[in-house]
Amino acid sequence: MSRDLPPLNALRAFEATARLNSVSQAAEQLHVTHGAVSRQLKVLEEHLGLSLFVKEGRGLKLTDAGIRLRDASSEAFERLRDVCAELTQGSADAPFVLGCSGSLLARWLIPRLGRLNADLPDLRLHLSAGEGDLDPRRPGLDALLVFAEPPWPADMQVYELASERIGPVLSPRYAGYPRLRQAPAGVLASEALLHTTSRPQAWPSWARRNDLNPETLKYGQGFEHLYYLLEAAVAGLGVAIAPQPLVAEDLLAGRLVAPWGFSDTPGQLALWLPKRAADGRARQLAQWLENELRQQL
Repeated sequence: MSRDLPPLNALRAFEATARLNSVSQAAEQLHVTHGAVSRQLKVLEEHLGLSLFVKEGRGLKLTDAGIRLRDASSEAFERLRDVCAELTQGSADAPFVLGCSGSLLARWLIPRLGRLNADLPDLRLHLSAGEGDLDPRRPGLDALLVFAEPPWPADMQVYELASERIGPVLSPRYAGYPRLRQAPAGVLASEALLHTTSRPQAWPSWARRNDLNPETLKYGQGFEHLYYLLEAAVAGLGVAIAPQPLVAEDLLAGRLVAPWGFSDTPGQLALWLPKRAADGRARQLAQWLENELRQQL
């Protein structure tokens, strides 16, 4: 005797028809056609080798086998509905853990955190900072906010929020500022540029987009993370390269200047989350972040 279950769609069609005592109402509840439900009922009867319904007037009547299967399937589907509702509620009540780099967290997200929490109170956002070691595939992390370039991983749902724009920035306190502030971009070939080991491609990428040979660039003090690089620039230690959103407040306050503007890169500021874990909260967060970035530009 085979213990293989019938197709799930056939069981769903039967359970709804038996519960509602109507093929038409079952079709409406399952969002399929009357014919689709009838075909699934036939599939189920053929699988079992039994008749589950007999015609009675203009309607249907369950056979003894149908009554047994109705009782068992009703109990099973009701239990499944209860468990799914509990799991969904548990997920909605849990904090939404967002990972991002320390520089993005400190320079862009934290200044907006009060507004984000006020606009999305049900999100219950929890932040996790890291540098290159955050992976939304790992347990305990729901999504990752990151500057990155396509193509995107096949197992990730990616919300592209804004094109990445980078440019050189320096402080008016920097000793070379009077000489550099109105000079063409080519003058940077003679500067010892501040740089970060976490984004070694940043200066060469900017140079190519500004018709400069990356081979002519000279590098001075290096920093492990972008956050420290930008703090060094604010302190007047030299010329750094930075994504526009992370220095926007410094530019407005006059702590930094960007004499040569910002250039697009192939990268995007994007929200990544595993497709298996996609939920409505991530979509709400992506929309909020995108609107916030649009207002800044």
